[in-house]
Amino acid sequence: MDTTMGQCTAASLPDTEMLTPIIFSRFAGLVALQSTRKGGKSTGDYASLNLGNNTGDLPELVRQNTLRLCTTAGIHPDMLVSSTQVHGTEILHAEAPGRYEGYDAFITDKKDLFLCIFTADCFPVLLYDPQHEAMGAVHAGWKGSAGNIVIKTLAAMRTSFGSIPGECLAWIGTGISGRHYEVGREVASAFNDDDWQLAPEGADEEKYLLDLGKVNFRQLLAAGVPSSNIECSPHCSFARSDLFYSYRRDNGHTGRMVTLIGISSGNAPGPF
Repeated sequence: MDTTMGQCTAASLPDTEMLTPIIFSRFAGLVALQSTRKGGKSTGDYASLNLGNNTGDLPELVRQNTLRLCTTAGIHPDMLVSSTQVHGTEILHAEAPGRYEGYDAFITDKKDLFLCIFTADCFPVLLYDPQHEAMGAVHAGWKGSAGNIVIKTLAAMRTSFGSIPGECLAWIGTGISGRHYEVGREVASAFNDDDWQLAPEGADEEKYLLDLGKVNFRQLLAAGVPSSNIECSPHCSFARSDLFYSYRRDNGHTGRMVTLIGISSGNAPGPF
């Protein structure tokens, strides 16, 4: 996201290979993070903390990486909620852990459920309603963003939990920045004119630079979330090959980060 958007603040990058949103840090029991590629067992294109099962990496290494992340975060791997993401706008009201199919966003108000979004350039967005202890996790690629998936997720939280967007907090995690996300006219035309700019001269055909971080920031504002309640990762998945996987940069041969949110009750299953 453009650094000119002064409402955004930086998330911390501790030694545990995770980004932890500052905006959620004051809430006891709330776990929110985005993994980096550091600290895992995978090698080659997937080095090293690859958490994506559908990447070509060895399943056992992905399992070990998942256990490592959960151990660091203090959560149990049996409490994860995830889905095969399809770049749509379907939202699951999660009542139980598991691997689902066809959802690109989750909402829940259940403790000890940790909502997981997998990315390698698309933007993860985390939502939290402290009044109702309800939360959401959103996979916002260009198709989901064009379909207003963030706005729809906040609407689902209002319907299910009574969440008021003006009282919600949001974190836009690491994705590909506008300066590196080159798209064609058919993609750019799905967004407002000020969400993109013409790519520099020299491209083989007319291309545009699309700022999906800005798109989702504006959608949060449009839904009623105050700018003071929004925090954004300052990083770019494409630019930081040392920290993040990037599908675009690595021509599809890459791993996945996970971004998750959930409330720990302290009564989850024991050591694993």
